Amino acid sequence: MITGKDLVDLGLKPGKMFKQILEHINANKLEGEALREYLDTVKPAPELPLLAEPVFFHENISADTPVEQANIDYVRQSMQQLMRTPTVIAGAIMPDACPAGPVGTIPVGGIVVARNAIHPGMHSADICCSVMLTNLGKVEPKTVLDIAQQITHFGPGGRQPERQFALPAEIEAEFRANPFLNSLRSLNSAREHLGTQGDGNHFLYVGVSRNTGDTVLVTHHGSRGPGAALYTQGMKVAERFRQALSPETAPANAWIPSESEEGEQYWAALQTIRKWTKQNHQCLHDAISSQLGAAVQQRFWNEHNFVFRDGDLFYHAKGATPLDPKFMPDITGPRIIPLNMAQPILIVEGATTKNNLGFAPHGAGRNLSRTKHKYSKLGQTKEELFAEETQGIDARFYFNQIDISELPSAYKDANDVKQQITDFKLASIIDEIQPYGCIMAGDWEQDAPWRKKKLAKEAARLAESADSQADGSALVE
Repeated sequence: MITGKDLVDLGLKPGKMFKQILEHINANKLEGEALREYLDTVKPAPELPLLAEPVFFHENISADTPVEQANIDYVRQSMQQLMRTPTVIAGAIMPDACPAGPVGTIPVGGIVVARNAIHPGMHSADICCSVMLTNLGKVEPKTVLDIAQQITHFGPGGRQPERQFALPAEIEAEFRANPFLNSLRSLNSAREHLGTQGDGNHFLYVGVSRNTGDTVLVTHHGSRGPGAALYTQGMKVAERFRQALSPETAPANAWIPSESEEGEQYWAALQTIRKWTKQNHQCLHDAISSQLGAAVQQRFWNEHNFVFRDGDLFYHAKGATPLDPKFMPDITGPRIIPLNMAQPILIVEGATTKNNLGFAPHGAGRNLSRTKHKYSKLGQTKEELFAEETQGIDARFYFNQIDISELPSAYKDANDVKQQITDFKLASIIDEIQPYGCIMAGDWEQDAPWRKKKLAKEAARLAESADSQADGSALVE
């Protein structure tokens, strides 16, 4: 009889399959060469340590101020840690690069190439965050923005049943067939969140083409609840592999081997989420153009927060616009790079180079976090900042609450980003969509029920404290 100690001595580590392996060996009376051959088939792969030195990555970014340099230093430090992950073979950062978490996590504006590995943490929870453009011809921009405001949906949660869009049968079938997506919760959010834009930096923008004078609609948002649920499941699976394959790797950089059953299912789930997100944009664009009675002159889109595949290489773009056609099987036009609500949206094209790895920036990026930016504006009211920074455009917040962390000054200088796109030969700008106006969520949390309840409790506590002090003063008198 082979014992558990015998297996440990032979190099097999205890694990969830340990008991079954032991039972199989004794049931089949394996010994000698037959035993060793069997153990070779069930032994886990050897652990992969962190690379001794970080893999080289291209820096397509420069600084003109100490604040910009501090931002680059932090991004560089994060990339240097991340690029020691055993699966990684190449990387780059773009002019819009900025931190997206603790040191060692992929920054916004980062591209990381891994071999035979999908890293959920490197596409983050907002899977397939993307932009879609529809040319509506010679339509009045204000009319477009007014109708769009009636149709779109910002903020938490999904649409009410009477306002929901139909989920295409093909996409629903893919949800049901994939173990990463087939929970009732995922299916419900796939229906309810279709035609919703979320919050933060997501927007609906109306402008005019510099080249043609046509009115153009652009939306920016991602995969909402379905994508967030897939990310959560993906990180759990990646963590199990991390513990078995590379405990030294940071949990944020855990991966799913692409050739494993889980890896194949996760890759398929990513493609379904991509289809859902494209439909999420399209249903809004179709509803707005239909309400306008305007013929669609042109439409194209691109994601900038996704994983792209080339053979056994997986390109993780955390806020980077794919240029190479091999990354986009459904390409129908050039690429879209928004900057901020008061600046033109750039329409670009470009080729793959050594330093861009087939990508361009996805936007302007930030030098300061939202909180630090708000502190930098102390002394001015939200209304003053809004009036100053949105002069000349029709900027609207869906919840009628100004979010100063989304005003133009919250982002890097748009002209600097455009210049660096040229300086580093990242792309060619072929058109610009001049701003008329936009809609963003705004600070919806200001009037959120949980916040009102918290403020009411604090007010009650202060009132009670004041009463106690008054009573104490009366006793002294």
